[in-house]
Amino acid sequence: MDKSKIARRFQQPAENLLMKIAILAKEQEEIIDLSIGDPDLITNPAIIEAAYADVKKGATNYTAPAGSKEFLQAVVDFYQKKYGLSFQLDQVHATVGALHAMYLVMQVLLDPGDEVIIHEPYFSPYREQVVLSGGTPVIVPTYEENGFQLDVDDLKKAITERTKAIVINSPNNPTGTVFTEATLKQIAEVAIENDLFIISDEIYEDFAFTEKFVPMASLAPENTITISGLSKGFAMTGWRLGYLIAPAYIKQIAGMINESITYSAPTASQRAGIYALNHYEELVLPTVAIFKERLEYIEKRVADIPYLSLRPVAGSMYAFINISKSGLDSVTFVEQVLEQSGVLFVPGKAFGATGDNYIRLAATQPLELLAEAFDRLEKLTF
Repeated sequence: MDKSKIARRFQQPAENLLMKIAILAKEQEEIIDLSIGDPDLITNPAIIEAAYADVKKGATNYTAPAGSKEFLQAVVDFYQKKYGLSFQLDQVHATVGALHAMYLVMQVLLDPGDEVIIHEPYFSPYREQVVLSGGTPVIVPTYEENGFQLDVDDLKKAITERTKAIVINSPNNPTGTVFTEATLKQIAEVAIENDLFIISDEIYEDFAFTEKFVPMASLAPENTITISGLSKGFAMTGWRLGYLIAPAYIKQIAGMINESITYSAPTASQRAGIYALNHYEELVLPTVAIFKERLEYIEKRVADIPYLSLRPVAGSMYAFINISKSGLDSVTFVEQVLEQSGVLFVPGKAFGATGDNYIRLAATQPLELLAEAFDRLEKLTF
């Protein structure tokens, strides 16, 4: 038996730079890892203790496939309190992280050949999930000189009779851009006019520093499918808890598909999520302040290194640093920097072709390690 027996589409798999970097980060010793968006912070003890207490009381069985009623209600209450948005329980589905939610949505929406518009630079799993679901990714570039805001005229030009959905990610991974309310309103108008779904990945909603975060569901409620979770703002990546919020008919089909995949999200994680969502302000705001401080520090250090440049970071937990003055492409740059200084980034190419003049720095290390990393970078020349 050999690889010729596996599915043809995987016999010559496309390069997956994010996976390569993730493996490298785990295998290499004594490096400063600024690559993967996994916060160094430990989940707040109050969340852990609440989940532990519930598990001791017997929360060890499956919940309902869509999630426990208590967790779904916590999500609904959270959106009502924070954004004034009213959702019903039958619109919410608990998932094993936000990526799982995105995959379910793609499976629900796409027939072979359906097109999904993705703004670039983009989180690379978006493209792969469209392809795995039989769809065709249509890439619309954004540019640093425009603050990586999506040009709505470019969006309109990308729409065809096969377009089914638009993926929006704001605050954005990797660029740190937060789309303005004006941009989001224009996107909503285009989606409504063309009867398109907006798949809005809002996992970094808490990390909007210079622009007010506006949930897409507030602008195009009938067209929007919201993807989010507790990984980032609550520092709960390993708990693997996300959710989707969608029109009930989409959520119903997502649930049918999911019963053949994971059945339900982890019960202990849902119990943790209930406590977390009900204590949002006291738990998330300190985490956001930490990342804001780190990114401001990164901006100052980048300004002193001749071969790097960085526009002000508006949101997320990332800095998308321009390396064009080095004269290297992003993969070569990352390899050389790792070899010469022991500091690891993600090449911008991982986020699409237009990212090849950039690297993504994840601010997921404390200030003292960030300082050490930049001290090493200052010694390099290109």
